[in-house]
Amino acid sequence: MAGKIITVAQQKGGSGKTTLAANLAVGFWKAGQRVAMVDIDPQGSLGRWFMTRADRPELIKGMDFTTASAWGIEYETRKLVDAFDMVIIDTPPKADSDLRPALRVADLVVVPISMSHVDVWATEGVLDLAAREEKQVAVVLNRARSGTRLAKEIVNATRALPVQHIKTSIGNRVVYAEAMGQGIGASEAGRGPAHQEVAGLCNEVAHLLASS
Repeated sequence: MAGKIITVAQQKGGSGKTTLAANLAVGFWKAGQRVAMVDIDPQGSLGRWFMTRADRPELIKGMDFTTASAWGIEYETRKLVDAFDMVIIDTPPKADSDLRPALRVADLVVVPISMSHVDVWATEGVLDLAAREEKQVAVVLNRARSGTRLAKEIVNATRALPVQHIKTSIGNRVVYAEAMGQGIGASEAGRGPAHQEVAGLCNEVAHLLASS
């Protein structure tokens, strides 16, 4: 059976796409899935994370990483889906022409929304592009700060978007940044709240993929 492709996309920079992509990869890998990651963001942060991880060979058994241009993504993913259960694409916060090829190959587009009205506004552009490609999309609150007025406003604004919503939110926790610097996922750094968040996120994403 061919693997599934998840594209993590958000046209606004600083939304936490790369951190979300890495933690999705680790979450599925820990669940026994073979996972490949593709970075089409010229900044290359996901690649730096993977190369740090590769210093411990046991952490990349059943995992792989490659880069691609936006227009080479179809060729790369066509090869990867035959060998891996999950292929996760990290995209640049750039123009439509750079994002659309990565949307086109996706089985599911995951859009992180950080605690900012600007993120919510930027999401509308991604949703429009995904709709043109007739792709399934789900939004997830990222770097969430519960208990604040802003958080309540962002939750309400996000719920108003005409799209599927992942119930699990990713908290604004230092462990996510610390883990990235060590080449691991937050769920590998301990069994605190971040561990439960990543597990919940992966479970919901898997359910959406199974129903597509």
